[in-house]
Amino acid sequence: MAAALSLGTLVQPAVASSHREAPFITRQPKVDATDFYMFRSYEPGRAGFVTLIANYVPLQDPQAGPNYFEMDPDALYEIHIDNNGDAKEDITFQFRFQNANKDAQLTVGGKKVSIPLVINGGAIADPNAPGANVRETYTVSVVRGDRRGGQRAAVTNAAGGGTTFDKPLDNIGNKSIPNYAAYAAKHVYDVNIPGCGTPARMFVGQRKDPFVVNLGETFDLINIKVPATEFAAGAEKAARDDLAGKNVTSIELEVAASCLTAGNDPVIGGWTTASLRQGRLLNPLPGSGTGVGASKEGGPWTQVSRLGMPLVNEVVIGLKDKDRFNHGKPSADAQFADYVTNPTLPALIEVLYGNAGAKAPTNFPRNDLVAAFLTGVKGLNQPAKVTPSEMLRLNTSIVPVAMGAQKRLGVIDGDNAGFPNGRRPGDDVVDIALRVVMGKLCTLNLGCAPSDAPAGGIHFTDGAYLDDSFFTNAFPYLKTPLAGSPQQ
Repeated sequence: MAAALSLGTLVQPAVASSHREAPFITRQPKVDATDFYMFRSYEPGRAGFVTLIANYVPLQDPQAGPNYFEMDPDALYEIHIDNNGDAKEDITFQFRFQNANKDAQLTVGGKKVSIPLVINGGAIADPNAPGANVRETYTVSVVRGDRRGGQRAAVTNAAGGGTTFDKPLDNIGNKSIPNYAAYAAKHVYDVNIPGCGTPARMFVGQRKDPFVVNLGETFDLINIKVPATEFAAGAEKAARDDLAGKNVTSIELEVAASCLTAGNDPVIGGWTTASLRQGRLLNPLPGSGTGVGASKEGGPWTQVSRLGMPLVNEVVIGLKDKDRFNHGKPSADAQFADYVTNPTLPALIEVLYGNAGAKAPTNFPRNDLVAAFLTGVKGLNQPAKVTPSEMLRLNTSIVPVAMGAQKRLGVIDGDNAGFPNGRRPGDDVVDIALRVVMGKLCTLNLGCAPSDAPAGGIHFTDGAYLDDSFFTNAFPYLKTPLAGSPQQ
């Protein structure tokens, strides 16, 4: 038992989905993608739709005022869909944000003076409420073909045809926004997407971070006390969720599946990116200037963040290439192939703890990981024709499973509507990834044989448990964000 526990303390890779996963992106938190979800909608009556969720701005403390977590108006946020398996985007949804300071003022000693806070006056209940000192809006375009050179058109509000949408203020507190759930719901829009005959739904705003992970013990020299169910009963619930007190900003679209697929192939691939302008000139902000911004941005867009499959940049890509991966496109992923076909983590585990029973899978190349990360699993979510490339893949013909019946371990527990066939909010991707990297797919004869994975049956876990209480049964699926001030 002691040997097994020693083994278990190392086999947990330093995972945090995509929270601060590469050196450069730590300097740009507003464009740091944390998680990407893509699943058949399981809200009753919406099974013909696919929900896309791209989460950004990691580790948001609810009380972190006074400026909270606005999106970057100088950035381009995108969700990409590949519907023919060629590793290139066929449909891209582009989001641009605008922040307006409404300059609320108070008269003090006979002079009007600008207030320092986001909120002024009465409680907030509606979009762009008079009591709000800032207004954050966004526009959305759909691009068909190449993301920069393809055919571009504006996504419009189904109610009136407008192209500008309000994003709700973050959950500052219950005095400022007494009923945040009702307030946020007024920012769910029915929208028309050019080229799609079925209206979609859209929401952009702060949510409770649905991802669960035992961050503290993981990064403290992998100091996880109970790393597998074989070692102790209740191991899957034995550690804290270090994101339990954190919020995140979500970009969400619910689009008819028929508007995302092409031809007779029901499989689509998806990923999210964020880009910044190549040039940035910091402004010295001279004291005599008025209306001067902190910087001037210019030049072509440069991608700085990328996320499709969870955990790839954390537990697969080597440190020296993490920034390169974030800047890359799926069509160029051949340069990273060795990290998948010959992964270092299982080999390291065997070198250090082989005597305790940790034997790395022996099938090289690791075709099971190629299927999981690069092509989709044949018969599950592999396109009819596929160029190996990293992205989340979803077979839209697989019927969604209702909330309450979903299995948190997805495909490896017999629930083919779950990860890695897309990703739902309730899929415990940390536990799934831990088991897959040590050969769980081999035990299922998916890309390798059981004899190839001596440790493939161990039920590894980080101890942070995910269940139905972490998400909801209807769009936008992610729960109301935690309030910065819970008292009224």
